[in-house]
Amino acid sequence: MRRIFLDHQSSTHVLPEVFEAMKPYFTEAFGSPSSLHQFGLQARDALAKARAQVAGLIHAESPDDIIFTSGGTEAANLAVKGVAYANQRRGKHVVLTEVEHPAVMNSAEFLEKQGFTCSRVKVDKEGRVNPAEIQAALTGQTILVCVQLANHDIGTIQPIREIGMIAAEEGVPLFVDAVASAGWLPIDVQAMGVSLLSLAPHRFYGPKGVGALYRNRQTRLAGIIHGGMQESGRRAGTENVPAIVGAGVAADMASREISQRIQHTSERQTRLWSGLQSRIPHVRLNGPEPGPGRTTTNLNVSFEFLEGEAILLRLDMLGIAVASGTSCMSKSLKISPVLAAIGLEHSLAQGSIIFSLGKDNTDAEMDDVVEICASAVAKLREMSPRWEEFRRGMIPSSAEPRAGLD
Repeated sequence: MRRIFLDHQSSTHVLPEVFEAMKPYFTEAFGSPSSLHQFGLQARDALAKARAQVAGLIHAESPDDIIFTSGGTEAANLAVKGVAYANQRRGKHVVLTEVEHPAVMNSAEFLEKQGFTCSRVKVDKEGRVNPAEIQAALTGQTILVCVQLANHDIGTIQPIREIGMIAAEEGVPLFVDAVASAGWLPIDVQAMGVSLLSLAPHRFYGPKGVGALYRNRQTRLAGIIHGGMQESGRRAGTENVPAIVGAGVAADMASREISQRIQHTSERQTRLWSGLQSRIPHVRLNGPEPGPGRTTTNLNVSFEFLEGEAILLRLDMLGIAVASGTSCMSKSLKISPVLAAIGLEHSLAQGSIIFSLGKDNTDAEMDDVVEICASAVAKLREMSPRWEEFRRGMIPSSAEPRAGLD
């Protein structure tokens, strides 16, 4: 059976060039970067090259501004907790949006248990935060502002440059979670006024098990993993050299191909959404319309009168890999906090699916997905009590109906 992968936000395959670059560091150049002999020197040189490649992707001032971690989650934890611990004598207040990734949200909750306070700024119905509301949330005790570049659920791109100007004027570091967008959106940390930024190479065709945190050298940061003096003393533990090498190659390739990747995924995104709208009644796009306000890789679509997990499993049986916007992994019907934050009706939030595109998806695949999805939704609605209640006029539709499709 032909399979179509539309879950690139969860992970991507490792490119052949990335895999080939990693191989020698498993077998021949296997030394620890901390060792003083030639094997160690080989590893240190490899780390230096990868650091420069990752710095180039985000236009960091220096490769020394890059700290390698075990993944995007650790990078976010290091940013939030590390800045908080390093600056707690100045203040203990953190500002973040209410749609941040769990790595940021849960780090903030952890800090609150230790006596810090956190202000969670609301977003509009498309998931966008108003920079003026970020500014209004700042106090004399604020030591960190956290705003993601693009949302992991609904693809909304935040006005980081404006928020960066506000943070700079107030002398408060700005942390940007770019795990869902690095490699897919142009990033210039200097022009955007970003103090810290996290990314995960496995989201743009690099390996898992490695992440990176950009830190502007003026930003105070305490380590949260204690041991040796690796990563300039900010992240103890022997570096994962093969994965870091792969991260560097993936970053370099993303830097060179980003314009083509954006154009390619944008065209497929528009084609997929147009097809879903034309073939399936009672669907809703969550987040901004495709365009400058949304990442080109993300479509979060609600199929009314159904549950996202059921759709996901049905599509998987039919050869299409997607993600569900509901918390199916917890085996509950709890809806996504992001969809709750934008005020989406519970019935629509329960039926959300995330289609996330990659650089190799084709027009033919998009057309197949539309047809297969239309068939799957129709089949599942035949078994849905809520669909039957709607057809009998017992409950209304929350999705905007379109003439000729109801």
